[in-house]
Amino acid sequence: MVTSQIKNIVTIGASAGGISATAELLKSFNDRIDAAVFIVIHVSRKSTTEIIKRYLQQQSLLPCVVANDGDTIQNRTVYLAPADYQMMLVGGAISVKKGALENHWRPSIDVLFRSAAAAYGSCVTGVILTGLMDDGTSGMYAIKRSGGVCIVQDPAEAEFAEMPNNVLRNMKVDYEVSLHEIGYILSDLYSRRECNPSVVPEDVKLEAEITVRMGSSLEELKKIAEPTTFTCPDCGGVLSRVESDVIPRYRCFTGHSYTLDALKNLQIDRVEDSLWVAIRLMEERKHLLESLNSNSQNIAIERTEQISIHIERLKKMLLELGKNAL
Repeated sequence: MVTSQIKNIVTIGASAGGISATAELLKSFNDRIDAAVFIVIHVSRKSTTEIIKRYLQQQSLLPCVVANDGDTIQNRTVYLAPADYQMMLVGGAISVKKGALENHWRPSIDVLFRSAAAAYGSCVTGVILTGLMDDGTSGMYAIKRSGGVCIVQDPAEAEFAEMPNNVLRNMKVDYEVSLHEIGYILSDLYSRRECNPSVVPEDVKLEAEITVRMGSSLEELKKIAEPTTFTCPDCGGVLSRVESDVIPRYRCFTGHSYTLDALKNLQIDRVEDSLWVAIRLMEERKHLLESLNSNSQNIAIERTEQISIHIERLKKMLLELGKNAL
């Protein structure tokens, strides 16, 4: 249920180039904007979010805070997701947890957007800015299905166009505009738009609940996803394909979630890790053979040569793997 103090929710997602782009966007917000604003920027897990918050505050007329678990949502306030935590909205409050990675990100744009859609329906406006890969597409689709407004930064202007382009390829958005126009659109929307919460699709609500709870039962997951033969690269559990999304996406019952592209990239990373382990073991075996006494020298030389051939083959596979990932 939407609280009386909150009429509108703005969710902003950005990745590469996102700190400067978000700062520019906040510059265009006046201090009368009738909304609470939530921001996820993909940053290193070891980033100091407080420093990023201080930089954004210099550009913003609205107060900026780093979100804490259990915070009550206040209107005309900007909330920044802390590094290495998921930020979610749950009926008038903020949930900040070390939840499962989504698209191998924490915080994840999709997690924020989906939870906002589940809690506030058509009162949500989603904004996707510059970034790489496709985190944000699924969350934006949840907002669209729940009756919210979808805004994407013009890819031609974005420092990194991949994330905005992924949204535009998969759904019809309400606005595709330059960065400086977004603030004016939001001000105009909120000066004349009455928010009447819509009916949110059951699968959007269930998936948001699963993320907040940090896990689900297999039976519960079957309501929104179909089991596959793939396994989760993070925990080894069975992956299920989410049926109602606009892009191919997979979840395991412990909570990890991946788009198809993110899953492919992670599988390549795991194969690369395994190849490096195999190379290390062979190198150690080769060094051991080289250290044998002279009585076994001929056999050692022959085996060392054979191992060297296998090592070179594995290194060639690594090089090809890297080329295919580009």
